[in-house]
Amino acid sequence: MAEVIGAPAAQVKSIFVYPIKSCRGISVSQAPITSTGFRWDRQWLVVNSKGRAYTQRVEPKFALVEVALPTEAFSEGWEPNNDSYLVIRAPGMDPLNIPLSNPSVVSDGVSVWEWSGSALDEGAEAAMWFSTHLGKPSRLVRFSEVKEMRVVDPNYAQGYNVMFSDGYPYLVLSQGSLNALNSLLKESVPVNRFRPNVLVDGCEPFAEDLWKEIQINKLTFEGVKLCSRCKVPTINQETAVAGSEPTETLLQFRSDKALRPNKKQQGKVYFGQNMVCSDALSHGKGKIVKVGDPVYVHKVVPSSAEAPA
Repeated sequence: MAEVIGAPAAQVKSIFVYPIKSCRGISVSQAPITSTGFRWDRQWLVVNSKGRAYTQRVEPKFALVEVALPTEAFSEGWEPNNDSYLVIRAPGMDPLNIPLSNPSVVSDGVSVWEWSGSALDEGAEAAMWFSTHLGKPSRLVRFSEVKEMRVVDPNYAQGYNVMFSDGYPYLVLSQGSLNALNSLLKESVPVNRFRPNVLVDGCEPFAEDLWKEIQINKLTFEGVKLCSRCKVPTINQETAVAGSEPTETLLQFRSDKALRPNKKQQGKVYFGQNMVCSDALSHGKGKIVKVGDPVYVHKVVPSSAEAPA
């Protein structure tokens, strides 16, 4: 590994938190770090009548669901009171208020990908709201931090957990990468197609592929693997309509065939890097990332081909 120290390589341009898996994110000026990722990130999940996770891959209408949290919810150490709500909106629907205090009813048999366990059920009103929006039986559940643990793939990072994220606590993407992609597209796509947690700016396109260890506000983040992309980037987040781009263009220069010609080919495309925060596992204050924070790169891999994926 090469040690790279000195001037910042980039800075944090935007921070995004996605309270409900597959619904719209919230752009925030700062976000506290927890052991599972940014606070509130993927804490809720919509499931079908069998407890299986719904995502935009199958239900693009999630793209139209907006969520809001109190601004102070992203202050360090803030705790909800009886008047604190997650507010959920969608076209043609009345707003739904979900209390931020934990519900007491437990739903068993909730599953996301390979994981299954229990979760906290947000009740009949939330179930009716999502069932109406999707046109099929649905329930809103919340991750039960007290009872459950969902482990990150130990082949890539050991000792880390997430709530309802696909696989890892953080996804980091650079504005340079997005600009490079958009320069090749007939119609440019916004960052919300890729659902990063941290958007950085000021570095070369795809520099984030190589980041093995970075530091933001004295917190150490480790690059775990290149993020392989599913169908979601092809879904217009304003209309919930899917197309062929940007995946068709990404296949030409961001596929495993292009990036990793000597490795086993799986027909994947990569955009952004999944990360963990090693400082998230220790106790202590000041664990917060803010827009404008400099990004220092301490260790890199020599090329995208050598980055885990």
